[in-house]
Amino acid sequence: MIRAFALAAAILALPTIVAAQGAARPDPAKGQSIANQICVACHAADGNSELAANPKLAGQFPEYLHKQLANFKPAAGKKAERDNAVMAGMVANLSDADMRNVAAFYASQKLKPETAKNKMLVAQGQKLYRGGNLATGVAACAGCHGPDGAGIPSQYPRIGGQYAEYVEAQLKAFRSGARANDPNGMMRDVAAKMTEPEIKAVAEYVAGLR
Repeated sequence: MIRAFALAAAILALPTIVAAQGAARPDPAKGQSIANQICVACHAADGNSELAANPKLAGQFPEYLHKQLANFKPAAGKKAERDNAVMAGMVANLSDADMRNVAAFYASQKLKPETAKNKMLVAQGQKLYRGGNLATGVAACAGCHGPDGAGIPSQYPRIGGQYAEYVEAQLKAFRSGARANDPNGMMRDVAAKMTEPEIKAVAEYVAGLR
């Protein structure tokens, strides 16, 4: 009777054990190896891209990086949530574990932040970033991304110190609908209400945040 009970308990516990083993912690070392093979040309060895067209990944939240990598890849017979031919090719042969490892590696690197260059735009961008535009319904960026652009883990990405050109391009993509992988359409709703000068000003301000 005791042996039978013990066996039954072991069988019932098996799914939990298997699940725990399957949910292995991401390995930054394995992620670095993958990054050195397929990511380094655009994002640099440490995630501090040298080209404004390519985002800096160093110090970004791993959950956010994993989501973006996964969104570049078609799933369950559906089109990829982010349509980008270059990135689609990069992630095509990566498993979910590979993407988590890459995300963990870049998250562990130290960001080398950009700097704002246009003081006039910075002043305009600061007002929008901190207070939004009540007249047109533009929400304050600080509400989600924090006063210093550090973001909120697992919810909103770190944007402080990012290339102004990249931030501007993404805001425009959200506004046009070309990028639509934002949860509940939050960024599309904000960007849709922003003017070209407002987008440029906020992007410039973000580059100088620390």
